[in-house]
Amino acid sequence: QVQLVESGGGWVQPGDSLMLSCAASGSTLSGYTMAWFRQAPGKDHEFVAAVKWNGDQTYYADSVKGRFTISRDKAKNTVSLQMKSLKPEDTALYYCAASRTVILSTIRRSTAYGSWGKGTQVTVSS
Repeated sequence: QVQLVESGGGWVQPGDSLMLSCAASGSTLSGYTMAWFRQAPGKDHEFVAAVKWNGDQTYYADSVKGRFTISRDKAKNTVSLQMKSLKPEDTALYYCAASRTVILSTIRRSTAYGSWGKGTQVTVSS
């Protein structure tokens, strides 16, 4: 099973940018779908973005489309989330997740992912 470790979180002001990184180990990522979810206090996991490891297909939540970009680096075994024009409502604990079995119809469901990191906090506030 793949192990995931997130990094790059922090406190930023509205309108700022931040890049999150997820380092994967323990398994080849061929065939995996990698995703970012976030969880604000008192709320469920919210899908943010996903990318197919073996392809270029990317998927985004409507709330982040045009502001966030997900990418993967096969040489480094990492997945990144570039976040721009951050808003206070983007404040959450951001998780990296991985799955070999997720299909398109379930790609936005947290229950479809079996491997998770511990999360990195992003706080957007003035």
